[in-house]
Amino acid sequence: MSNAVEDIETVLLVEDEADLAQVVLRELAAAGYRTYHAIDGIKALEMHERYQPDVVVLDWMLPRLNGLEVLRRLRQKSATPVLMLTARGEETDRVLGLELGADDYLTKPFSLRELVARVRALLRRSELIRKTLKADRQQVSEKLRIKTLELDPQTHQVTLDGVLLDLSPTEFELLQLLMRSPGRAFSRSYLIETLWSGTYVGGDRSVDNVVLRLRKKLGAVGSVIETVWGIGYRLRSE
Repeated sequence: MSNAVEDIETVLLVEDEADLAQVVLRELAAAGYRTYHAIDGIKALEMHERYQPDVVVLDWMLPRLNGLEVLRRLRQKSATPVLMLTARGEETDRVLGLELGADDYLTKPFSLRELVARVRALLRRSELIRKTLKADRQQVSEKLRIKTLELDPQTHQVTLDGVLLDLSPTEFELLQLLMRSPGRAFSRSYLIETLWSGTYVGGDRSVDNVVLRLRKKLGAVGSVIETVWGIGYRLRSE
């Protein structure tokens, strides 16, 4: 049976303004979260590695290593939700942070109630993603069919017009995921998280290359794998 203390969600606050950090930490603790505090970018990366927090609240302007560089390094090996804090309100700055992988953005000065609400929303979203990932990774037993294409999870074989196809394990898992949810669009980042468990495999091009090889092996049927521009891929719903 798991210890109740282990179930407490954790937040890493990265903020060099001592007075603001103290107030935010107190508010997060009052909301029921275990908190950690880093005062600079280098310390933030060290504490993230050590404590593996559920959410990172990350200030933009930091000593030693700025918030954007911290975010960039975090995203190389972690999908931890990140809420950016900044005094900058320009749209270009917000877009830059989001493009680097921030999940949400809050401009100073901000309401402590809003900050806690956004942290809570990120945690809910993260939990939903974890549940979806778990469901998508579960093995199915029933055969999947589309036109003359058949996938058998039990034998780990795929046939097209009765002819056995030579698919790599990754190609098989990708096809199975798409065939289980026709019409559902999967982002490249989600496919990396699902098929490779989030390990770095060369970024989006790795997904694109797998899809390209799979389409070729499926021949004329390969066109059922559609590109969803700006997102990723889906299996066309017939």
